[in-house]
Amino acid sequence: MIIILRPGHSPAERQAVEDIISHHGYRSVPIVGELRTGIAAVGDGDKETLCQCEAMPGVERVMRVISPYKLVARVAGHDPEPVRIGELSVGGDRLVVMAGPCSIESAESLFGIARAVRAAGATVLRGGAFKPRTSPYAFRGLGVEGLKLLVEARAETGLKIVTEVMTPETVDLVAESADILQVGARNMQNFPLLLAVGRTHKPVLLKRGMSATVEEFLMAAEYVASEGNPNIILCERGIRTFETATRFTLDINAVPLLKKLSRLPVLVDPSHGTGRWDLVLPVSRAAVAAGADGLIIEVHDRPNEAISDGAQSILPSRFNKLMEELAMVAHAVGRTL
Repeated sequence: MIIILRPGHSPAERQAVEDIISHHGYRSVPIVGELRTGIAAVGDGDKETLCQCEAMPGVERVMRVISPYKLVARVAGHDPEPVRIGELSVGGDRLVVMAGPCSIESAESLFGIARAVRAAGATVLRGGAFKPRTSPYAFRGLGVEGLKLLVEARAETGLKIVTEVMTPETVDLVAESADILQVGARNMQNFPLLLAVGRTHKPVLLKRGMSATVEEFLMAAEYVASEGNPNIILCERGIRTFETATRFTLDINAVPLLKKLSRLPVLVDPSHGTGRWDLVLPVSRAAVAAGADGLIIEVHDRPNEAISDGAQSILPSRFNKLMEELAMVAHAVGRTL
């Protein structure tokens, strides 16, 4: 159940609600939005008695949540609220585009790409400092040095930065630098990591595992929310199927489905979803038309020399064209970049 508090409720009224929740065998998890604050009652307890909270001072209404992912589910009559990263909002009428190299390779390359994507209209710089790779012999990132370069690029361009965190032990380290913590597809069910990022106040970009069902994806998000962090952004990045013509199969169905089932914003990664630079633009158009709240795109100034994922990275000039075309599609569906 989720107990929605009235605007202007007092601290004492909120505490009284949390005490009742605890008394009936539940754990309180706050869900703080821009307009409303909710208190989720998580666990097995006396549901019928808890409904009586609706009569308590400061309570607007009590909502039952039937789905197994109670904290991230979309509840009828309660509109989703965007995830805020400073002055930037993910979700709502304005689409967010995150762009940059797969891996941070050098200061010169990163800063040049950052300037280019910022000029084209991106608002978030993506770049991997720590990289999970299929082969242990492949380049796995610059580590702490890569984080330092991201911070410098943010200072120069004003872009927010998103980068991947791979282990619970490095969450605090990465959180000191990043505006958004990315949990990659290979770590979608790394439950200790999900709990660790859930204990931070940083927004979390959660990518769908390559063989994960939609429910498994949402349950992974529930792990993050269960530790008190409601600031979760889902990312559909393609799933593994029988098809070999593309790197993965982008599940475009998942975009409207996730937005129907959950209260969370949904991004699409057309770079990993296709694995081909020449498909990034048309798939990006389709994602926006399907209702995605934004995109995360790999951009490289010399894709043929990229250390990782060069085949799916687009040139800055093509990214500029992509942004121009996305503006038209966004307008057609009542949104803006």
